[in-house]
Amino acid sequence: MSAHTHPRAPQPTAGGVDFKLPWWGVVLPAIAFFVLLALVVGSGDAHAASGDGTLNHLVDRIQHTLAR
Repeated sequence: MSAHTHPRAPQPTAGGVDFKLPWWGVVLPAIAFFVLLALVVGSGDAHAASGDGTLNHLVDRIQHTLAR
């Protein structure tokens, strides 16, 4: 008796990876990146003049954490 062989699955192309991301898998990390970037870049004296201590405290904590 001969053994039955199973057909192979199609091989992926040699140059790339074949997977799909949902739209939010790209958009949400990009939004989070730009929000954090805006907080870090905009943490200069402009926020200190507005008198909003909470935002300054948050930005200082983020910068302190990233500096470690």
